[in-house]
Amino acid sequence: MIFWRKNKEVNEKDIPSIYEIFENAEKKLQEKAQGYRIRNAEEKDLDDVRQINMITLPENYPSYFFRELWIKYGKSFYVAEAPGGKIVGYIMCRVETKPGYFKHFLVKSGHIVSIAVLEKHRRKGLGHALMAYALKSLYEEYRCSESYLEVRVTNKPAINLYEKLGFKTIKILHHYYLDGEDAFLMARPLP
Repeated sequence: MIFWRKNKEVNEKDIPSIYEIFENAEKKLQEKAQGYRIRNAEEKDLDDVRQINMITLPENYPSYFFRELWIKYGKSFYVAEAPGGKIVGYIMCRVETKPGYFKHFLVKSGHIVSIAVLEKHRRKGLGHALMAYALKSLYEEYRCSESYLEVRVTNKPAINLYEKLGFKTIKILHHYYLDGEDAFLMARPLP
């Protein structure tokens, strides 16, 4: 695993723009997931989102956490809806001001807090689409200049997706998860 270093220049040509990502996600949805749609989460969706979180991820959050993120950062909180209206995936983010990974000063950074898709609905491009919608929103609505996330070092499908979306591995966060597993901290500049 090669880590990106802060003193190394980011070649913008190597990182797809969020608009390319968004366009590709829309095409993929039409090809692989007809009838599915990505939309902003509504308050009525929060119980479904929490259920998906509990079913799919070992990292679970209390109900108030979902509601708080939805209230504060609702423009970057999306759900994937299957034909018939069932919520089958979500992404939730928050905005933080912190030292940049790609710039040497404080920046607004979009933190991808959690993303999940029910197993039966995977391999349809929903994760890609959720990421595309969130990244576009973090840039356009919240004026973030970068985005970052944490991912389990063993979650190869997610790591592959994030790399395709232009995320670079910044460092390992040792014992990041409650079960002791390490995480990769990954980030990308926006747009």
